[in-house]
Amino acid sequence: MPRMKRFAPIVLLVSLLMAVSPFAFAADAAPAPAPATPPKKDSSPAAPIAAAISTVTGIAISPLLGTSGYGAYKWFTAKDDAAKAALPWFAQVKFWLPAMLLVGACALKDSFGAMVPTGLKKPLDMLETLENKFSGLVAAGAVVPFAMDTLSGMLFAGAASPVAPGLAHTGVAAIHLAAFDLTWLLNLLTVPFGIAVYVLVWLASHAINVLIILSPWGAIDAGLKAMRTGLLGLITVTATMNPWISAVLSLVVIVFAYFVAGWAFRLTIFGTVFTWEFITRRRSRFEPAANDNAMFAGAYLEGVPIRTYGRLVKRADGGFEFTFRPWLFLAPRTKPVATPAAKLAVGTGAFFSDLIDADDRTVFTLPPRYRGHEESLARLCGLAGVRPIGLHKAWSELSEMLGGKAIKAEAHTA
Repeated sequence: MPRMKRFAPIVLLVSLLMAVSPFAFAADAAPAPAPATPPKKDSSPAAPIAAAISTVTGIAISPLLGTSGYGAYKWFTAKDDAAKAALPWFAQVKFWLPAMLLVGACALKDSFGAMVPTGLKKPLDMLETLENKFSGLVAAGAVVPFAMDTLSGMLFAGAASPVAPGLAHTGVAAIHLAAFDLTWLLNLLTVPFGIAVYVLVWLASHAINVLIILSPWGAIDAGLKAMRTGLLGLITVTATMNPWISAVLSLVVIVFAYFVAGWAFRLTIFGTVFTWEFITRRRSRFEPAANDNAMFAGAYLEGVPIRTYGRLVKRADGGFEFTFRPWLFLAPRTKPVATPAAKLAVGTGAFFSDLIDADDRTVFTLPPRYRGHEESLARLCGLAGVRPIGLHKAWSELSEMLGGKAIKAEAHTA
């Protein structure tokens, strides 16, 4: 059963295509009036399906760039001023032009990322992460349903379709089952399916923004952004050449996004908490508790996926247990922590702190609210003190090598 559940989205995707394709090809079988203008490069009846899959996938990869680019395309391909005025808000110049300028500003920031100090660049990265969340929600609520509704319009009113001019009202629009029009059924299938596909791909793409926040090197940030933008560009270019090539590439992206959905979801929650607490400076209004603290599971907490968000609770016998909800809403689970409190320490890193064992392995990761409260947390929970880790540890050792410790002692004596 678990294996069947793993492939359920793929089966659903194939089933939807099988359900939609007969409608499209039935329209092609029906006689249609000769077109007044030469047909476009791909006038196959099922071309709208491929175009819709590519559109939703591309927007999900980069919501702001995808939405503004899709809006600009709709604006430039409109026949006249009246058609442009009837376009939705995201296809108006007052939206897509400033949106593209904002995308360009983010690209400029990433281009100079290696030269910008980390302390200055990270806040900008966090603001970009918030923008990605906001534009992702906007696209999911407005742009994706519009694209999927356009697909239904192309299939059932093909005479007016710019993508598949061979579809005419004499085709699918005239097909009835027991005198019922099935247009509503296609709308009912395509819009939720499009949103589900969008959410899967957006989660995988948004994880790149979180990885950029966690990365200490600007060159890595630029590489991650270039990889994502290159994938979006490849889908867009192939869509202009052959929509089916773009659709196949999009399906590969969708399947990959499904298999990494759990990891991407946990990373998204991690990035959301990290960004919000950093921007709101929650640490200034926070005090750690003695027996119940919010944390993320580390790589060395056995039996719990990394970056799972939950609560670290101290039991009456002095041991710890980690309580969490899979996907944040399923039934709660509790996992005992094998490492005793006396062998856990707070490790202070360059950007956030961890709970580490005697071998400096991360058992838990602390949210930013604990920054500056490491000593209090160690004292309240009976941990084995505080020590630097990662870049913080390397900087401390370098400082000591250069005489920083001796200089500090002399200043204290003076």
